[in-house]
Amino acid sequence: MNILLFGKGGQVGWELQRSLAVLGRVTALGSASAGLCGDFSRPEDVARTVRELRPDVIVNAAAHTAVDKAEAEPERARVLNATTPGRLAEEAARIGALLVHYSTDYVFDGSGTRAWVETDTPAPLSVYGATKWEGEQLIRASGCRHLILRTSWVYAARGGNFAKTMLRLAQERERLTVIDDQWGAPTGADLLADVTAHAIRHLRQHPADGGLYHCGSGRDELACLRQLRAGARQASAADASNQGSRDRAGAHQRLSHPGHAPAQLAPEYHQIPKHLRSHAAALGAGRGADAG
Repeated sequence: MNILLFGKGGQVGWELQRSLAVLGRVTALGSASAGLCGDFSRPEDVARTVRELRPDVIVNAAAHTAVDKAEAEPERARVLNATTPGRLAEEAARIGALLVHYSTDYVFDGSGTRAWVETDTPAPLSVYGATKWEGEQLIRASGCRHLILRTSWVYAARGGNFAKTMLRLAQERERLTVIDDQWGAPTGADLLADVTAHAIRHLRQHPADGGLYHCGSGRDELACLRQLRAGARQASAADASNQGSRDRAGAHQRLSHPGHAPAQLAPEYHQIPKHLRSHAAALGAGRGADAG
């Protein structure tokens, strides 16, 4: 399997180089890579890289994740988070590749009192959230095979994140003042990378199980993987018992569109992981809630 990884220098991208290596040959690119283009500010050059390598799987861990900075440079955020992922999706559709893409809890508005689920309708309040939501829409519109993993509050030993900021400030100050009106699921980059590798392996055998999933740390960190596997088992059971010709691809297409209510999904897909909760209205300093 030939895998093309973008965003190799970010928190998730760094871990993906480890987790994807067991699946096949990995070409890992960053924004400053020489030769092949991995710079998401140059969408046509990135598309040319895909055409040249013709990978089996494209994993996009590149994004504009500086939430506050995106407000000051909305056009750049849109290119990195929407335009270039959209071009990746178009090229993936042309060559039949699977596209794995990471999104964020910031596509929601932070209202409500329960965890967000995949069927909730996005309503982003920030430039960052709006451009990530647009990227999701462009990927689905391309018709490519895709897996979109929405995650939240990513942290790792490498790179900048809220956890490292708090550890540093705890060493520098006697007292810390932190907002207490945000709820979320801090998610390890290593977990995301491992789930991604397992999901890619699964989707090679069960391509119709792709679509949109929420993936974050919580009571059940591997729920999205079990959801993938459950879909495959239920489909096999249905085929074996000759219980009709349900269009599994259509069911997953509905699953991958957050605008649909659960009642509109095929019955076996009602139980969707519930692990993303966010008060996205507050743009907390240091919250790079995505793959970067």
